[in-house]
Amino acid sequence: MSRPFNFSAGPSALPIDVLLQVRDELLDFAGTGVSVMEISHRSQPFMDFAHATDAAVRRVLAVPSDYHVLLLQGGAYLQFSQIPMNLFHKTNTADYIHTGLWSEQAANAARQYGIVRTIASSHETGFDRVPEINESHINLDAAYLHYTENETAQGLQFSKPPISSIPLVCDACSSLMSKPIDIAAHDLVYASAQKNMGIAGVTLVLLNPAILDKPLAATPQALDFSIQAKKQSLLNTPSTFSWYVMGLMMEWIERTGGIEVLHEINKKKSRHLYNVIDGSNGFYINHVLPDYRSINNVPFHIFERNLEDLFVREAQENGFHGLKGHQSTGGLRASIYNAVTLDAVQELALFMREFVRTHG
Repeated sequence: MSRPFNFSAGPSALPIDVLLQVRDELLDFAGTGVSVMEISHRSQPFMDFAHATDAAVRRVLAVPSDYHVLLLQGGAYLQFSQIPMNLFHKTNTADYIHTGLWSEQAANAARQYGIVRTIASSHETGFDRVPEINESHINLDAAYLHYTENETAQGLQFSKPPISSIPLVCDACSSLMSKPIDIAAHDLVYASAQKNMGIAGVTLVLLNPAILDKPLAATPQALDFSIQAKKQSLLNTPSTFSWYVMGLMMEWIERTGGIEVLHEINKKKSRHLYNVIDGSNGFYINHVLPDYRSINNVPFHIFERNLEDLFVREAQENGFHGLKGHQSTGGLRASIYNAVTLDAVQELALFMREFVRTHG
């Protein structure tokens, strides 16, 4: 079966061998004779798989042994609220770094529960860089400092985490598992799975228990991190199929060689596309300064904007899927998450060069 090259921003591409394994095991999970979608989440076969997934996450990301590994529901949007609900216990203030669409969404959600202060922003420069972050601007009375490691719409990425004297919280939704990250340098890292490590329906939260206390009074049980940790993310019936696919993705990441290997591949993929953009004599435009460009999402415009719809149509006709830009920014975007192969990116680069030749 011929499949298109999938550059969707999310839900995103999955490795073909993981898809085949899902297909082959769909009717018989772990020798039970029934699907993972119809087996009890408290049965021994599923619990064994859940514990193996927990162990794999800890190995792959070098998670400190005392940290909680939670697999929750609701995606990043729910975390935007769940985090302040759990961490605004001693002070109802938090600091946020503003680098684009998703850091703004996170800050806006937190404002429903307390005071949010933006200590650095790249808005004035059109989100073309990570803003300079002066540690002296961090408020010592804040519950935490939040940043978005990779902005999918703007294509802007941190090369290293900010230095913080207060608990550090990271939205790593579009980059976790695609590059190394020092989990121990953070107190909370969260990421929904549908970018680099699975399918929609499960959200990974890595949490230092030292920052937990009583959540805000109105916090439901299902959103209380302490209760979810005590129940091993099984307070209620989880998204078992999503959890299962994430477990298979952990196996695939380890078979591939781990995050260091994937990071090198991902850097190589992004260089192919940025080289085409930078070498197009202004036909393609990426507004992010080179030092801050994302290896996960490559957004770009065409100098003659009326050609962008034609680009999408011709790309689809040639087997390239998911290249339309985010609705907030327009333009075009190639999301090159873990499962997007180097061959797929090289083929896209050839198509982009040919489009310049025929329409430039």
